[in-house]
Amino acid sequence: MEKIGSLNQEFKPKEYEERLLKYWKENRIYDKVRMLLSDKPKFYFLDGPPYPSSDTPHIGTIWNKVLKDAIIRFWRARGYKVNDQPGYDCHGLPIEVKIEQSLGFKGKKEIEDYGVDKFVKDCESFALSNVKAMTEHFWNFGVSMDWEHPYLTLRNEYIEGAWWLVKKAHEKGLLEKGVKVVHWCPRCETTLADYEITEYKVLRDPSIYVKFPVKGQKGKYVMIWTTTPWTLPANVFVMAHPEFDYVWVEVDGEQLLILKDRLEAIMAEAGVEEYKIVKEVKGKELEGLEYEHPLKEEVKVQQTLENVHRIVLCSEYVRSEEGTGLVHSAPGHGEEDFEVGKAYNFPVVAPVDDKGVFTEDAGKYAGKHVREANDEIISDLEKKGVLFHKGIIEHRYPICWRCKTPLIMRATSQWYIRVTQLKERFLEEAARVNWVPEWAGYARFRNWLEGLRDWIISRQRYWGTPVPIWICENCGHVVVIGSLKELEELSGSKLELKDLHRPWIDKVTLKCPKCNGMMRRTPDVLDVWLDSGVAFYASLNYPLEKEAFEKLWPADFITEGHDQIAGWFFSLLRCGLITFDKAPYKTVLMHGFALDEHGREMHKSLGNYIAPQEVLEFEKGSRDVLRWFVLRNTIWEDLKFSWKSIAQAYDDLHIMWNVYYFATTYMSLDSFNPREHPLTKYMQYLREEDKWILSRVESVAKEATEYFEKYHIHRAARLLRDFIVEDVSRWYIRLVRPRVWIEKDDPDKLAAYATLYHVLFKFLKLLAPIAPFITEKIYLDAFRTDKNMPESIHMFSWPEAIEEYIDGQLEEQMNAVRKIVESGLAARMKAGIKIRQPLPELVVATDDDKLQSAVRRLSNIIKSQVNIKHVKVVEMKQSDSYYKYEIKPVYRNIGPVFKAKAKMVIDSLEKADAKQLKKDLEEKGFATLSIGDKNFEIKPEMVEFEKTTIPDYMSVETDNAIIFLNTRISLEELAEGFARDILRRIQFMRKEADLPIDAYIETVIFMPSDMKQLFQKYIDYVASEARSKHIQLVDSREKVVGEHVKEWEIGDVVVKIGIKKL
Repeated sequence: MEKIGSLNQEFKPKEYEERLLKYWKENRIYDKVRMLLSDKPKFYFLDGPPYPSSDTPHIGTIWNKVLKDAIIRFWRARGYKVNDQPGYDCHGLPIEVKIEQSLGFKGKKEIEDYGVDKFVKDCESFALSNVKAMTEHFWNFGVSMDWEHPYLTLRNEYIEGAWWLVKKAHEKGLLEKGVKVVHWCPRCETTLADYEITEYKVLRDPSIYVKFPVKGQKGKYVMIWTTTPWTLPANVFVMAHPEFDYVWVEVDGEQLLILKDRLEAIMAEAGVEEYKIVKEVKGKELEGLEYEHPLKEEVKVQQTLENVHRIVLCSEYVRSEEGTGLVHSAPGHGEEDFEVGKAYNFPVVAPVDDKGVFTEDAGKYAGKHVREANDEIISDLEKKGVLFHKGIIEHRYPICWRCKTPLIMRATSQWYIRVTQLKERFLEEAARVNWVPEWAGYARFRNWLEGLRDWIISRQRYWGTPVPIWICENCGHVVVIGSLKELEELSGSKLELKDLHRPWIDKVTLKCPKCNGMMRRTPDVLDVWLDSGVAFYASLNYPLEKEAFEKLWPADFITEGHDQIAGWFFSLLRCGLITFDKAPYKTVLMHGFALDEHGREMHKSLGNYIAPQEVLEFEKGSRDVLRWFVLRNTIWEDLKFSWKSIAQAYDDLHIMWNVYYFATTYMSLDSFNPREHPLTKYMQYLREEDKWILSRVESVAKEATEYFEKYHIHRAARLLRDFIVEDVSRWYIRLVRPRVWIEKDDPDKLAAYATLYHVLFKFLKLLAPIAPFITEKIYLDAFRTDKNMPESIHMFSWPEAIEEYIDGQLEEQMNAVRKIVESGLAARMKAGIKIRQPLPELVVATDDDKLQSAVRRLSNIIKSQVNIKHVKVVEMKQSDSYYKYEIKPVYRNIGPVFKAKAKMVIDSLEKADAKQLKKDLEEKGFATLSIGDKNFEIKPEMVEFEKTTIPDYMSVETDNAIIFLNTRISLEELAEGFARDILRRIQFMRKEADLPIDAYIETVIFMPSDMKQLFQKYIDYVASEARSKHIQLVDSREKVVGEHVKEWEIGDVVVKIGIKKL
């Protein structure tokens, strides 16, 4: 095939997209693309791994993958060997919870009874099954990653990569074990990291004021406020602010210590009207004031504490906006309390177990869930007379993002990596990263780092990377393992492990090098953020295999949602600094969330969840439709999904299809061979519109390249949409259409074909990363004219802009002329004259030199598009000749001046020369009105002028011009308009008869005798345009014959037309 092929007229994306997926797979197109680039410079894209906790990805996940795919395709086209490996974050509680739910389990004990080995294998099977399903979804939407070689965090090689980081942290002296106060899920029985605290629920909790008796001073109390009564059994001290003013206030014969600024509010809340300030003290005077624990008799551990229960000073954590200004502090249940308590060497009391149940240390409350014990604790306080007031508070409370259970703060022993001292290095490396957008990236990252804390890496679960730490049962010696090889060396034998997960790894014991005792592995698993955080090297099997990593490192580009500032972006940087003392990425692009059209998150429970498959089932849905829709959304703003927007994206693609259908149909009919007719051969025959569209496509190529390089994909997508829809379909095709109907091989027609071929082929390459299906379909069906050409549009290099074709002035001029055409058509509409009716003249009045030049240069375009015979350009002052003015006397201003002669003046004004009067007023500031032998001075405020266009003209005003359209229709113009109406009817009948575009017909027409005479002059024009070999005019309706006969009303004229295919 040497000539251009043609497309089917019907646009059926769902059908051809399915066939193209099969074509790509069977012909291994993307493998071949990778082979073509195997020796090219590297581009290291690192995929942020999604959780395979579901078999169906969210629309937001599809957006994420499609965005990545567009960028991968762009850099491939630019000639880079792109690392396009996808990844999946396979470990963690989301998957454990799913398996627990499927098995009906409610806690760890049931997992232990079931068998950890079976449970872990269930998790693995579930993860791998979902990986397969999600991969199918991503591939289905044209995501061209290397799906046969994904990185999975559950693989042994990857696990070893995570171990290596822990080993490096240990070698650098950053790994420690110690007590930390953490968010704890009592249902999942494990800790959550700060960045996992993302979900909150409004809870109704107690709000109580409690009186702590002052030691040795009967009737005096330190009053605290809490919304967590269950933490009172763990109270160790009370914090006061050294600079705040406190008061001893007497209420019912007792003295209570309260913050002065909160006194009125507290008493009002408690309904206390009578109280008296006894004494005012500064906070710093309260240091060391001792109190008795109000539940000492009930709580066993409180009976054993010594040198505690006193006021300590703290200016950082005591606030004056709520509470009593005296903060109840339990180091075992609060980070701030823990920090302050550590400074005073206070004990950490936390009588709560992994399930959130009080231990024996809680005495009376042992065996009760902490939140369920609140009421009993309040009741005991009330019985003991130390409850000042109780109420209810509604507040946002953190819940587990996996199982939705309210969290508790709890001191536990955990393994952690000290990173707080690396804060400055974090900031330095983050500053070197190219954040897109910059205004949201680095600033938000810097703010997050302000609260940097040590990294708790241990989790008390099953399905995860095992903590690679072995501890001697005898002497406590610690060994950190960095690889399976190292483990085998230390164990002294080849290990036959099924895999490196629990429980198999738990069976590996080592001999202590210090005391020869037994060393067992710490039974924890690693934080899943460590899994994904080491992806930049572990995905490449480093450190087991070094070559790929050393060639690729660091990652050139990553992108995820803006919530990953505190998640994956941070985790990668943290792991990069621990292992290589360097940020592991160069550029970070942040995208928004996918929401419904009302801006709400999409959830099945809300009934607004849209599965990707639903888009394919939608009447106007398809893979490219969804891609073009999501990729046009401003990347860093949230995406609001709506079916209306999906339909708009479909309509745009349909317009594009129609453009290519039009162009390829006529090129194919004329056997246009682009090799025989290169654009360079027809440069001298190009019309202004050809030069303009060539300039536009090159400008678009230049701009699109810049947008892709800056990762502003949405701007590239919008630019390309506007080009094909607005510039090509709605403008250039309108201009070029008459030229493709020329029968012979006219240079004018061939110049149009050569231009169309250049523009449309280049556009396919530009759009390919965004809409890979439609571009591939059009390429294979129409533009692959030779089997030696690449098998896929995706094998072509990115098209560079041809600078010599770019004419910025012409583009500006065409924009100006398009506005003139719009105004001319608006004037036609105002006059009620259809576009097929030729008119004599359009006048452009303007003082804008650039606009004048544009109109003169492109007047033929104005003529053809507004259907006029002549275009005239005049200066703005000449516009007056196209207006007539009517004088409107202002009676209220004339009467007081001319009094009795006012009527005479008014009558004379109405007969005066309006234009001359207006001119005199504008130039001199007054006008002289002569009545008989008397002159009257007329001032501007005495008259108003009503302006209308002169007869047979219609006007439209723009910012810098006035357009006048001459609507007088001569006999000749009437005849031409009538002929165009006849042509339109014949073309419509051809379409009704479903005739091929290149089919010839013969035509028989009856029309009134007076119209025959008008029509005769244009009969050859109509025959040529309608591809009619002969047009016969008959003198009666009965003589009209043909395969398709129809009667038409054209204005007040009735005609009858018959056509027959030859």
